[in-house]
Amino acid sequence: MKDVGLWTISKVVLNHSHPRCLDQTEMLKQHMELSMFVRRTIKTNEEAKIRPSKTYQSFVAATDNHRELSFIEKDVRNYITREVRNISEQDDSKGKYLLRMKEKNQNFFFELNLEGDRCIKHAFWADARSTAACEYFRDVVSFDTTYNINRYNMVLGSFVGVNHHGQLTLLGCALMKNEDIQSFKWLFECCHRCMKAPKSMLNDQCASIQRAIELCMPTTIHRWYIWHIMKKIPHKLNGYKRHEEIEQKMSHVVWNTYTKEAFDRKWNDFLTKYSLGGNKWFSELYKDQHIWILVYLDHHF
Repeated sequence: MKDVGLWTISKVVLNHSHPRCLDQTEMLKQHMELSMFVRRTIKTNEEAKIRPSKTYQSFVAATDNHRELSFIEKDVRNYITREVRNISEQDDSKGKYLLRMKEKNQNFFFELNLEGDRCIKHAFWADARSTAACEYFRDVVSFDTTYNINRYNMVLGSFVGVNHHGQLTLLGCALMKNEDIQSFKWLFECCHRCMKAPKSMLNDQCASIQRAIELCMPTTIHRWYIWHIMKKIPHKLNGYKRHEEIEQKMSHVVWNTYTKEAFDRKWNDFLTKYSLGGNKWFSELYKDQHIWILVYLDHHF
């Protein structure tokens, strides 16, 4: 086959041509990986100016033997170069992308909050269609922060409304590094500069969001997702006997009560029957009944 420059395979030997070192299989590339805990530790140490060698030795010390690790020091250095130190460049590219979108359409809105090293701390954006939709569909807006972008270690927040066809419509998006009161306050102030404040807003149980809404949107009616609260019941009641029965009874009280007086009576009977009067979580829920119980909200809608 020399004339045409090709080779012909005449025999394949699949067996190893040398003895295998079973005690060194962790050195094979396919066995090397960095867990989420390891990646977060590397990032934290890099921000604290701790040398990669020191970081790697801390992992070795925690396992008593470097062979117990699924990576070597070179993997730590490569991760820092590839992911951690590259984030600022990626942040810069995200900022340039938002600028390009603004150049294409002057009605595109965005704001950035940068840290001292020029990395993005918070970002909010809404395209022209979203800002226009908010003029008509801001009666009930859902603000969801349950998505997390692991690569950038930031939370993705989305503002979603419902249009006249009963369909969900995106009103704006945000990236946030922190979920404290000041961060949400910055975000809601951006929203207010971009569009009118929602008439009502739904979100999960978050004290920081609740306080930020009170400060920035005092006229907005704040509500918690009922499904988010009900989703916590199995975890909160797992230590109680008959917890499944308790869950069903609570669900019945929440969804099948039509007056405030009836809710107060049924709730107290429910707590008494299952000896839950001293449970802190249920006490706090009752204190905040005006935020999530339907009968306390029906006059708003």
